[in-house]
Amino acid sequence: RLSREMNYYRERHCPARGEAPACLVPPPPGYRVPVPWPESLHKIWHDNMPYGKIAERKGHQGWMKQEGSYFLFPGGGTMFPDGAEQYIEKLTKYVPLRSGLLRTGLDMGCGVASFGGFLLKENITALSFAPRDSHKSQIQFALERGIPAFLLMLGTRRLPFPAQSFDFVHCSRCLIPFTAYNGSYLIEVDRLLRPGGYLIISGPPVQWKKQEKEWGELQAMAESLCYKLITVDGNTAIWKKPNQASCLPNQNEFGLDLCSTDDDPDEAWYFKLKKCISKVSLLEEIAVGSIDKWPNRLSKPSARASFMDDGVNLFEADTQKWVKRVSYYKRSLGVKLGTALIRNVMDMNAFFGGFAAAVASDPVWVMNVVPAKNPLTLGVIYDRGLIGVYHDWV
Repeated sequence: RLSREMNYYRERHCPARGEAPACLVPPPPGYRVPVPWPESLHKIWHDNMPYGKIAERKGHQGWMKQEGSYFLFPGGGTMFPDGAEQYIEKLTKYVPLRSGLLRTGLDMGCGVASFGGFLLKENITALSFAPRDSHKSQIQFALERGIPAFLLMLGTRRLPFPAQSFDFVHCSRCLIPFTAYNGSYLIEVDRLLRPGGYLIISGPPVQWKKQEKEWGELQAMAESLCYKLITVDGNTAIWKKPNQASCLPNQNEFGLDLCSTDDDPDEAWYFKLKKCISKVSLLEEIAVGSIDKWPNRLSKPSARASFMDDGVNLFEADTQKWVKRVSYYKRSLGVKLGTALIRNVMDMNAFFGGFAAAVASDPVWVMNVVPAKNPLTLGVIYDRGLIGVYHDWV
C-alpha cells in the first residue's frame, strides 16, 4: 500500500520487471482522424475522447462542453471562466508576454490546458501538466487539442526538468501547498524558474478567505527568496525572481539555506525533493533579459552549451545535421511534417534539440526527451526556447 504523504500514491511508479502490460491499447469505437490544428484548439471529436465528466462538472466555468459530435473548448478555466484570452490580456499588464523575452512556461495543474493553448499565438510554449484526477483524462484532452501537456504530479520528487529552465511558472488554482513540508514545493519552483523569470499564482491562497495564514506564509517565503512582488490583482499574485545569485543565506523564518556544492540542480529523474536552494552557475548569462529573445535564441549556443566540453561545435553540428535530415524526411520519405497532419512529435533522444529547431517554423511541437543516463543537455534545449523532459527508456 502506497503512502498518502505528499501524494506519494499518485506519483508515477514503474512496474516490476515482467509486470508491465504487453498489449496494445486500441482506439475507442468510432475513432476518426483528429480535427487538424489550429481548429482543434477549439473543438475535437467526441468519439476520440468519449469522456464527458469534465464537461458536466466544469462546463459552467468554460472548460469544455459537448455539442453534437464534438467537444467544444471555449477557453475558460476555474479562475478565468470568461476565457484564457481575457486572462492573458490581464497578465500582460505585469508580465512581458509579447516582448520576445519569455518563451517557455510551466503551467501547473492545467485543467485542459486552455491557458497554454491560447499562449501559442504569442509565440510562447507552455508545458502544461496535471495529475490523474477525478475529472478524468484532462491531459489526453489537451493532447488531442494539439497543446503541449504532460501527466505529472508534484509530490515527493523533483519534476523531470533541468534547473533554471522555464521563463515563467504559472498556477491557476493548481491547489499546490507551496509552503508546506518546509517549503519544498516553492523550493522546487525556484529550482525550475530561470533567473529574472516570473511566478504567477491565481487562486488559493492569494487573498483567499479562510487561507489568510497560507497567503501570509507564501508572501513571506517569496520575500525570503528575494522575489520581487510585482502585483496582487484580485486573486492573482505575480513575483519576479532576481537575476543575481541567491540572496541566501539570510535570516528567515523558514530556515532556508543553500544546498551543498555536491548538489547537481539538473538531476531530476526519480530524485527526491530537497529542502535547500540549489546553487547554479551561469546565472546572469541565462537570465531572462540576458539570454537572446525568441527566435534568435533558437539558433545561438547558450552559455550552458559553451560551458560543456566542445559544446559549441557539437551544438552547431547537431543543428546543421537536423536541417539536412528534416529536409530529406520531407523531400524523399514523404513525412508530412509542415502539414496539418502532424501536430506533435516525440524526439526520444533529443541531445541539443536539433530536430525540434529544424521544424520550429512548422505547425508542430516537439517533446524533446533526454535519457536520464545520457549527458544532461536538456538545459541547453530550454535555453533555445524549446521544451522537453528527462526519461529513462531502460
